[in-house]
Amino acid sequence: MSARALILVVEDDEILGHSLQQRLRLEGWHVRWAKSVGEALDAIARQTPDAVMCDIRLPDGDGESLMRDVFARAGAIPTIFMTAFGGIDQAVRLVRMGARDYVSKPFELDEVVEKLIAATGGGGGAHPAPADRFASFGLSPATAATRRTLERVADVDLPVLLTGETGTGKEVAARFLHEASRRAQAPFVAVNCAALAPELVDSALFGHEKGAFTGAHERRVGLAETADEGTLFLDEIGELDAGLQAKLLRLVQEREYLRVGGTKPLPFTARLVCATHRDLEAEVARRAFREDLWYRINVVTVRIPALRERPAEIAPLLESFVAEAGPRLRGTRLSVAPDAVSAALAYDWPGNVRELKNRIERAVALADGETLAAADIFPDGKLARPAAAAADPGAEASGLTLAEVREAAEKAHIEAVLRATHFGIQETAARLGVSRTTLWEKMRRLGISPEPR
Repeated sequence: MSARALILVVEDDEILGHSLQQRLRLEGWHVRWAKSVGEALDAIARQTPDAVMCDIRLPDGDGESLMRDVFARAGAIPTIFMTAFGGIDQAVRLVRMGARDYVSKPFELDEVVEKLIAATGGGGGAHPAPADRFASFGLSPATAATRRTLERVADVDLPVLLTGETGTGKEVAARFLHEASRRAQAPFVAVNCAALAPELVDSALFGHEKGAFTGAHERRVGLAETADEGTLFLDEIGELDAGLQAKLLRLVQEREYLRVGGTKPLPFTARLVCATHRDLEAEVARRAFREDLWYRINVVTVRIPALRERPAEIAPLLESFVAEAGPRLRGTRLSVAPDAVSAALAYDWPGNVRELKNRIERAVALADGETLAAADIFPDGKLARPAAAAADPGAEASGLTLAEVREAAEKAHIEAVLRATHFGIQETAARLGVSRTTLWEKMRRLGISPEPR
């Protein structure tokens, strides 16, 4: 595949089509926009796209017939469908027929970008391929153990509960679990329980029958059904109210559920993975969370360590976020100054990976030059660990010795400078203020590759 993938957008709505075209070009993709089945087939005849983003209802046909024609002419091109509320059943059927995925209108453009990254194995040359998404996950001793646990239980059909502070990357861990399992080719459906309006959670999870309530003009497939033979990931499960907890208990215990307004039980065939930043055991004690549900979802519990416990992952994550954000926000790739890496390693990251990503995106958007410095990432002057952590070294409770922390930080910094110099040993040694011999010895001792991996 070329470094800049070609995306064919098939959408007759002028506003949505224009928005998609603009955003995908900003992400670094080449984009062709067709407004009908005929225009789409003409575009494919001229050049086969790397992926198709297609509306289901079009002026001269529909997405289903287009997909059949495209697959017959050019092979199984990754196709993602856009559908209105009433077309979800058809979209699910299309996925089972070979479509890559679908999004329900209205949708966030970020959701489309994420699905296209997965479909094209990257994006415009700016995004890592799915295989690289977890490259830093497991570099630190704290997450190496987590990764091994997830790999061991990947193909064990038991519910998994992911715990940890907000922003640590519990969804990344859930996706890793999914992609390491035999269910990897089936859908991964993520639901943020805290983001759904309470009155919509039931219908969103389990679907509803036509006429189940005012406005239910057609049957709707729920996310539990959409997950099919894949993985249903329920993030922030501790936010569900008592009624939904009871229905979820039936889903887990009986492996079946009812659509809203339905009378026929439907089988639940997906693997259930849940996540929370709450202490659910304490929630059970104060009767805010059902004890029976707690026992059902707590079969395998995996804690995702805080970023401050994973110092070896900070520099690779920083570099990855800069590489992704530069082309998207500035139209160019930015380099990272060594002082930025050092400052990131010295900071406590109370907001974890999410805070790191937010700071990097802000820094990339506002930086004056083409090199990201410490002051760009920390314009608020937070260049050292917060006073509370410094005053109480035990507060981190990372389980790492000082020698392990120093070694991880040294390895991360050397790797960051190597990447910044495109693995030029002489320049790297000069920037680090050591001889080539010393650099080679440190690389050998720390297990650092002299070439990009």
